[in-house]
Amino acid sequence: MSEKYLEIRNLTKVFQTPEGGEVRALDDVTLDIASGEFFILLGPSGCGKTTLLRSIAGLEYPDSGEIVLLGERIDDKPPYDRPVNTVFQSYALFPHMTVGDNIAFGLEMENVDKTEIAKRVEEALEQVQLSGYAKRMPSQLSGGQQQRVALARALAKKPKVLLLDEPLSALDLKLRRGMQVELKRLQRETGITFVFVTHDQEEAMSMGDRIAVFSQGKIVQLDTPVEVYRRPVNAYVADFIGETNLIKGTVAPGGISLPGGNILPTDQLAADSVIPASGDVTVAIRPEDLVLATNGMIGGTVRDVIFTGDSVRVHVTVGDVEIIASLASYGTEIPAQGSQVTLNPEHRAARTVAS
Repeated sequence: MSEKYLEIRNLTKVFQTPEGGEVRALDDVTLDIASGEFFILLGPSGCGKTTLLRSIAGLEYPDSGEIVLLGERIDDKPPYDRPVNTVFQSYALFPHMTVGDNIAFGLEMENVDKTEIAKRVEEALEQVQLSGYAKRMPSQLSGGQQQRVALARALAKKPKVLLLDEPLSALDLKLRRGMQVELKRLQRETGITFVFVTHDQEEAMSMGDRIAVFSQGKIVQLDTPVEVYRRPVNAYVADFIGETNLIKGTVAPGGISLPGGNILPTDQLAADSVIPASGDVTVAIRPEDLVLATNGMIGGTVRDVIFTGDSVRVHVTVGDVEIIASLASYGTEIPAQGSQVTLNPEHRAARTVAS
């Protein structure tokens, strides 16, 4: 993948509130997206991810900064003059048009030759595995099929970048997971750069080549899914990506003093953990990285035991905090509610994180 295919440079966008205040939706955002990359913009509602996507599409105009595609500035161009296309959460299909006519509509508006339109419609339907559906009406399709038609309509225009604004959020869980696989296949086969907005951490982890995690208009971490999950830069990312036990502790001789009088030795922390000389520190441990042990480092009382099928979630009260351990449902002796247990983190799976 060649670097700097799509460049976002110091983008800022401020909205005025009805009360006369300001919301900085984008706060000096800079990033580079590579050619052929499946790039994820991830964060909670109101964090700025959709504003960035809409700015690339031309549906919002930034107050300052630049958007450069293939070496050419596009932030001052109208939406129809940008070589990008957008797939929205709502399918926005014309109900009175056939599937084929829906896909052809944008090409007709650009006065593309009819023979070329027919060719592209057929190619797009084949790409989304809906060959033979051209004469059907949207009302005759399932939700997943309608989403495929919306994708085909966008792909038919052969965009340099395909922008996807939470396109799967209206689908049920099973269908959404199936469409995630299809989108990855589609992106890989077409080689088109995808920029995908989602608030779903699992969706981001399973689909993206890289993830930009947003908070309050800023990118707080930009990395591969593996790095973001294993090495979160702060407590916000650790808590937002997946599930994490965030435990407040204090630096002590040889380790971290945790609630309940437990000591976590320094040599059990990730090697790149930053440990101050003294004072408070936050330790992050994923539930799946905790195991029951006869003489574990973290002791407490079992408050709840929840069986989920493939795992058992054990909620343990440690001092004045609750820690969750996710244990395999087979081959594990499930502790009883109210019993005393001790837990160990897997070797170097615990890490300190900035607050």
